[in-house]
Amino acid sequence: MATDNLLQEFPPVSTQSWEDAIARDLKGADYARKLIWQTPEGLAVKPYYRAEDIAGMGFPDAAPGNSPDLRNTRLAGDWRIREEIDAADPEQANRAAQSAVAAGAEEIAFLNVALRNASDLGMLLLNLQEIPTHFQNAGEPFIRLLMGRLKERPNSALVSTGLNPFTNPDFAAEVIKAAPPRFIPFTIDGSLFEESGATAVEEVGFTLAAGVDFLAEMQSRGVEIDLAAAAISFSFAIGASYFFQIAKFRAFRTLWAQAVESFGGTADGARARIHARTSSWNKTIYDPHVNILRATTEAMSAVLGGADSISVAAFDECYKTPDEASRRLARNTQIILKKEALLSHVADPAAGSYCLEVITDFLAREGWKAMQQIESVGGYRKAVADGQVAAALQTSLTKREKAVITRRRVFTGTNQYADPSEKALHRVEPICLAGERRGAQSYESLRLRTERHAASTGKLPRVLIAEFGDVKMRSARSTFAANFFACAGFDIVAQRFSNVDEIAAHNADLIVLCSSDPEYLALATDLAPKLNALGRTTPVIVAGNPECAEQLRAAGVADFIHVKSNPIEVLTSWQLKLGIEA
Repeated sequence: MATDNLLQEFPPVSTQSWEDAIARDLKGADYARKLIWQTPEGLAVKPYYRAEDIAGMGFPDAAPGNSPDLRNTRLAGDWRIREEIDAADPEQANRAAQSAVAAGAEEIAFLNVALRNASDLGMLLLNLQEIPTHFQNAGEPFIRLLMGRLKERPNSALVSTGLNPFTNPDFAAEVIKAAPPRFIPFTIDGSLFEESGATAVEEVGFTLAAGVDFLAEMQSRGVEIDLAAAAISFSFAIGASYFFQIAKFRAFRTLWAQAVESFGGTADGARARIHARTSSWNKTIYDPHVNILRATTEAMSAVLGGADSISVAAFDECYKTPDEASRRLARNTQIILKKEALLSHVADPAAGSYCLEVITDFLAREGWKAMQQIESVGGYRKAVADGQVAAALQTSLTKREKAVITRRRVFTGTNQYADPSEKALHRVEPICLAGERRGAQSYESLRLRTERHAASTGKLPRVLIAEFGDVKMRSARSTFAANFFACAGFDIVAQRFSNVDEIAAHNADLIVLCSSDPEYLALATDLAPKLNALGRTTPVIVAGNPECAEQLRAAGVADFIHVKSNPIEVLTSWQLKLGIEA
């Protein structure tokens, strides 16, 4: 059958027809509340997109490798698997690097290696001449040492460092003018923004503003724009919002190309070099193997967004020094994506996705506005010095952390669906908890306090989830209450009861009544004297927020938990009442 004839069997459906069908299915429910995703970036994401949504954007037919680099700077989707080496001793670092390369790493990042002279550098790079290398904590003396070696023994692979070019712009200009080929001496680190709470718009805008400031500084020192652009790479953290993270990399590449060309650079010189690393902010010490899943989706975002190199952090990095097994898991995550899932075969898999194209366009437009706003106050460095960037990040971070506390932002296994029997205290290295700020820390602190209490007293607080009466309501509220108290690591016992005497006789530190609103008053009124008769002073909590709350308090109910409760405040309060010290 000819294609034309096949397509005739599927006549076009108008947008209005889709909307009419949705309206019928909603049966009067609020369209925006049910189907529109209100994102922290300010974009109202619709439930579906069509070709008309990207009409006029001007880039649907853009090809990979062509300015403005929306699709990719490369003709294929391949990327480099970057392995991070922590060893400080050059010989040990070299052995670890060679082992990582043999196991599938394609680029090495030395994080903390200590080099005293050219001999140490030679030992470090032994047998790594063909492997792209990155030196994260490079200073000016090391840059000079590295340039001397590269001039004497030119590498065929890329060499880069994490030195911030704003540390000394005069030195940066000097290095750029003398830099050997395939040496990228500086990095603009946008990962700090994501880890500090930035939205995707702020990440793109602030990082772009830093890049624009750098170009202006170098231009003022007589450095050619193409040379300046070729001397820096950009580093980003990969957050959890899958589609926005894909769009973030695509949008940034487009804007960087536009910025470089506005300074007079060429299309070739305008190609951004982007490294991406899985976020630390959303990793958890409880249910830690979920971190592997989080890192996998984050790595996929970076791959589909077109990052040039990617680091996947070990799943246990947030609470201990990673071992060989966890590092191997992290490395193999990328190898599977590349060799088994074959994500490296397509330059821009997002091309043509109406939703992703709309999000990319939104981030590009809003990111450019954010950059312009910073330029209007004197540029990136002035905005940083004046505290404007920090203030914006703090506002975004506060909103993000509030979403975690209220469980609108879910950390599976930590603030939702926690396993109360899990213990983490024995595997945590305290020095690791004092590192980067993470979103789950408020809940983790609750759990760790409970664990320390149990370790010192030999007893966990027991919470009885007492299901009673109405089948539908008791089940729903039992699930909610068990999930609520599991987040503090309490011992949870959920049980159905047919009479109040059975509830009163149960040995527990807290009783949570789970029933329907109309049944609560009679239940609580009957329970209080039963507990008194048995000599029990067990606090009683009601799952829900019934209208008769004041009457329930008069009947002896101590507290209420419901969807509007602040779990951190409520759980901390009950920890203190049960003798668990803060």
